[in-house]
Amino acid sequence: MPARKDKILVIGASGQIGVELTLALRKQYGNNNVVASDLREENPLLKGTGPYVSMDVMNKEMLHVQVIRQNITQIYLLAAILSATGEKNPNLAWHLNMQGLLNVLDIAREEKLHKVYWPSSIAVFGPTSPKQLCPQQTVIEPTTVYGISKYAGEFWCNYYFNRYGVDVRSIRYPGLISYKSAPGGGTTDYAVEIYTEALEQKKYNCFLSEDTYLPMMYMPDAIRATLELMNAPADQISVRTSYNVSGMSFSPKEIGASIQAHIPDFTMTYKPDSRQQIADSWPQSIDDSVANKDWGWKPQYDLSLMTKDMLENLRK
Repeated sequence: MPARKDKILVIGASGQIGVELTLALRKQYGNNNVVASDLREENPLLKGTGPYVSMDVMNKEMLHVQVIRQNITQIYLLAAILSATGEKNPNLAWHLNMQGLLNVLDIAREEKLHKVYWPSSIAVFGPTSPKQLCPQQTVIEPTTVYGISKYAGEFWCNYYFNRYGVDVRSIRYPGLISYKSAPGGGTTDYAVEIYTEALEQKKYNCFLSEDTYLPMMYMPDAIRATLELMNAPADQISVRTSYNVSGMSFSPKEIGASIQAHIPDFTMTYKPDSRQQIADSWPQSIDDSVANKDWGWKPQYDLSLMTKDMLENLRK
């Protein structure tokens, strides 16, 4: 019997990653084979590109009905409460981030779905993790509720793979930078805001100190990494918790300088807030050699290429 044609459900499709991932999946699988869903209104960039349903991942029955009704074979679960937002309401962040994942994993097991994608984050690392080239396997003691929920989630993914054979795959995203959709309350959001402020105000007041190095990635690389991981043969996937992937590492001062190369009168000030403590607990760079070995991961964008592309697209 020939394999069913894949039909994909993206949960959290109106978010920063969701919008661009949904569009990329529609390009790969065909518009009607990718169902976008979110609690929020449909993002304007998704309108008219394919099916959309309003849905809450916490409502397991409703989710299950949609999976059966739409003949879903793959789920991409992107709905989450991020690091800085999560610290304002830890119980809610834990509940949503965990229960949403367990709902999806349970349904994937019952309906024998082909694949599940769930993102983790560099937030799983803590102050005791190595700061430079943080390895795939290392000391992990997260200090934010977001990081704790992501680390626990990695082990649930591993458990469902080993116990039930659910083909669930994951990437530990660094800070993500995009011009298409707004960031969602993370500690690395400054690296998105700074570009719009540079164009509109010619100045930016940064909530992190000037020499705070963090792992970052330009969204086209993040989307490509996700698709490459999901398209890789199952026997090449050696990590069933979550893969380290790396793009670039830079400080606010360095991103400011890269913008000044294009906007010479751009100025920056610094006023570190509560997010500084979160940033200080994370590694400054990531070792992604395992992802490179298993499925050939390599980033394409560095800081100067990204800055050029961001400013060009935001000007449009």
